[in-house]
Amino acid sequence: MNKCYTILSLFKLNGLFLLLVISLSAFGQLIEYNKVGYYPKDSLKIIWKQKNIPRSIVNIKHGITIYRVKYFTKWIDGNKIIATGSMFVPDNSKKNPLLVYNHGTRIKKGAPKKLSGENILAMMFSTDGYYVISPDFIGLGEGEKSHLYCHIESEADAGIDFIRSSKEILSDLGKPATSELYITGYSQGGHAALAQLQVLERDFPNFKVKACSPMSGPYDLGGVQEEVMYHPYPFSAYLPYLLKSLNTAYDLFSENRFYNIFKPPYDSVVRYMYNGQHRLRKINEYLPEKPVDMIQEGFVKRYNNDPDFELRKLLLINALSNWSPKTPTQLCYCEGDKVVPFENSIVTYENMKKLGSKDVFLKSGGKKFDHYKCAGTSTVYTKFFFDRYLYDKRIFKKGPLLKRGFLSLYKIFN
Repeated sequence: MNKCYTILSLFKLNGLFLLLVISLSAFGQLIEYNKVGYYPKDSLKIIWKQKNIPRSIVNIKHGITIYRVKYFTKWIDGNKIIATGSMFVPDNSKKNPLLVYNHGTRIKKGAPKKLSGENILAMMFSTDGYYVISPDFIGLGEGEKSHLYCHIESEADAGIDFIRSSKEILSDLGKPATSELYITGYSQGGHAALAQLQVLERDFPNFKVKACSPMSGPYDLGGVQEEVMYHPYPFSAYLPYLLKSLNTAYDLFSENRFYNIFKPPYDSVVRYMYNGQHRLRKINEYLPEKPVDMIQEGFVKRYNNDPDFELRKLLLINALSNWSPKTPTQLCYCEGDKVVPFENSIVTYENMKKLGSKDVFLKSGGKKFDHYKCAGTSTVYTKFFFDRYLYDKRIFKKGPLLKRGFLSLYKIFN
């Protein structure tokens, strides 16, 4: 942190070009990081009680410092842009593994609240000794450009460049990480987790991911997840978000032609409310219950009947349901999920097995849990899964027997 500021002050005093080169070459992706909160163990006990997190299932071992991080990544044209994220560093000073936690769908810009729901999930890993980074994704947080929803390459870039930046931060803090890397995320974050794993295995053989556990993600964009468009759905706002993101990423239509995809008055809703200033729930109030009802009939007909329609191809390109990871991968889901149907995980698992993946697993977080309750239990099962590889647990490989028992009781009575 201090090193970064020192270089900036030297840069102002000693000349533009020379020290610009030194700054970028010496510090890579990292721009700056700032401490925004510290939670000792006693504070975490209070938070756990407030959030109804049973300590019998998720114990508290270390206090946590939270940092906000600003770093460089790249836009779809290859140009360098600024992205942001949060980092959670436990008190213990030994070498710890690095874990990427990818958050669910957001559209409003700005830093997340320190004790928001998904920051709590990240803290559940961090208090047990994981260094956790949570990218805001490109175009969210305090970053530049617009967010590209469920776009594989940009989700991967945001995570991979944050991994690089985190290593600089940990070195500066005197807390080097081990070489072990774990990746998870919930909802859209599940899609992002698989996106990062796919790109790392494809392009970055030096990054060794020990295990990946995406949770309740829309992996099958052109199949299972597509079906929600034709039925009453709690978040119609996702459809324009996806279409607008794909149009930005692949330059399908001119701006005016794009908005003409939508029937009035929804064309105006999409034009003026998808600007990073509104929450998805607010946007959702202005959209029809059935997502397809906001789309012009001619566009829907072409999508349904033309297998070569560009949009259909792009959904398949950004789907993650038809490939075979080499890394041990656990797919968590809940059968009661009406936002991201659990069949996304089933189809993805079956395809991965058919394509040759040997270490891929399914895990139900709860048959009756909806999309929101599913996050907590799936996170616990993800931690059990990661701990198995972290500690090389060959006995009780599904998780500590007593904690699994408490979790089973929790699922029954909640």
